Amino acid sequence: MRLRTVTVSNENIKVSNRRNVGVATACVVFVGGMVGMAYAAVPLYQLFCQVTGYGGTTQRVEQVSDVVLDRTINVTFDANAASGLNWDFKAVDKKVTPKIGETVQITYTATNNSPHPVTGEAVFNVTPGEAGAYFNKVQCFCFTETTLQPGETLEMPVVFFVDPAIVEADETKGIGTITLSYTFYPRADQAPVAALAVEEDKGQPKL
Repeated sequence: MRLRTVTVSNENIKVSNRRNVGVATACVVFVGGMVGMAYAAVPLYQLFCQVTGYGGTTQRVEQVSDVVLDRTINVTFDANAASGLNWDFKAVDKKVTPKIGETVQITYTATNNSPHPVTGEAVFNVTPGEAGAYFNKVQCFCFTETTLQPGETLEMPVVFFVDPAIVEADETKGIGTITLSYTFYPRADQAPVAALAVEEDKGQPKL
């Protein structure tokens, strides 16, 4: 019985090595791309919502509407404070009925009931979600963070108008009521009020 001898040339080994390196490089690029897409997903989604109004995201504009229709729409207002934020937050104006395209100012108030300065951030949306692309805010406390001193109460205006184009789209032309809703959250880098109180107690001399 004869044994068959297989000869592998150096050239074949080099080709195989090049293929392995190519596959490894492609895998690294693919994984890196997936990680990059994961990090970019949130800001890209937020940008998409701001541009399209998807999910009830309102629009921020610099100028008021120069067109006012002879047709009104109801706008109601909702206010919420997240757990961990010891604030009283409410809408002073519960409902307005402006003409579509008319610029309106309404007011919310917030009171800090804690013994410490607290910074809050407001998130918002409108319902129905289809109306988000047509709800334009010119001025809003939600554009920046809000810091309240202990016991401080702050009046916070919102200036907005409903884009007249809302009456043209099939999915929005029948909308009669829009609800603008805000929820205030404590800024992420702040320690909870309870934790601050414990730390202060630790710093007090024991009798």
